[in-house]
Amino acid sequence: MTISLLILIAVTAIVFGIGEAIMLPNVMKPMFKEVLGDQVLDKIRLGPAAMFYVIHIAGLIWFASAPALRDGQPGMALLNGALLGLIAFSCYEMTSWTIMRDWSPRLVVADIAWGTFISGVSSWAAVLAARALQTTA
Repeated sequence: MTISLLILIAVTAIVFGIGEAIMLPNVMKPMFKEVLGDQVLDKIRLGPAAMFYVIHIAGLIWFASAPALRDGQPGMALLNGALLGLIAFSCYEMTSWTIMRDWSPRLVVADIAWGTFISGVSSWAAVLAARALQTTA
């Protein structure tokens, strides 16, 4: 495993993790609780959350960050990371809205917008960090 790949993994995980740590308890959970009431858990289930993060971050690196780093185009990491976030978060939200009685278009829009944003920014930041550290090495 190269240093560049380790940087992509670390920075993507840190940026995504910090973003989620701020956004989930302060914005998303209260919004979901308002719509879904006591269906929302008081504490998250760490196993499924960890599995999602590992899979999603791996996808961001494979489809967005690594190709952008290879091609020297950080903007492509932002675009492709955002597109992958749009796909992943839309899949969850549209499925939930399709089958859940109390799901709300507000949840759909907020979660998809957030997932698109944080996925793009995480990918872009990782490429910027890897490029900066490559030039100093």
